[in-house]
Amino acid sequence: EVQLVESGGGLVQAGGSLRLSCAASGFTFDDYAIGWFRQAPGKEREGVSCIRSSGGDAWYADSVKGRFTISSDNAKNTVYLQMNNLKPEDTAVYYCAADLYTAAFAPGYVPDYWGQGTQVTVSS
Repeated sequence: EVQLVESGGGLVQAGGSLRLSCAASGFTFDDYAIGWFRQAPGKEREGVSCIRSSGGDAWYADSVKGRFTISSDNAKNTVYLQMNNLKPEDTAVYYCAADLYTAAFAPGYVPDYWGQGTQVTVSS
């Protein structure tokens, strides 16, 4: 059974930092692209970042470039999203997702596997 379990969300002031974790199980970690989406109230879900643990460049949405960093720990089958200089507009539920194809993180596509989500709230 595929499982993606997020942790690390919370409440932080603007300018602060949080690190999200996504622990993956039930599939071959190296074969998949794993990343993050977010959805704010009243807004569409958007892709934030993704990475392939087997190598290659990470992808970031323009809105988070230079502030967020995605990384993977293959020994722990875990992907991290380090979020720095957080802004109130980053407030959303953040979802971990996985798919065989990096293209699944592009607009209009939906990755095969999803976590339950973790709330990130940034106060001004």
